[in-house]
Amino acid sequence: MLILFYFLLTIFSAFILWLGAKILDKAGLDKRWTFCLLIPVVNVFIIWVFAFSNWPNLKNNR
Repeated sequence: MLILFYFLLTIFSAFILWLGAKILDKAGLDKRWTFCLLIPVVNVFIIWVFAFSNWPNLKNNR
């Protein structure tokens, strides 16, 4: 049972990192920032910084 837990945890973590890399790629940022999602307190802070920062690929319509 414990082996199944760690297997599913590994699959879930890889999936989250893949999704994060796809989002950062579309935003025009470096994909290596997704590794910050693995650090417990830093991940919340990085998501907030990313949400309110300027995205290089976003067209400036203002």
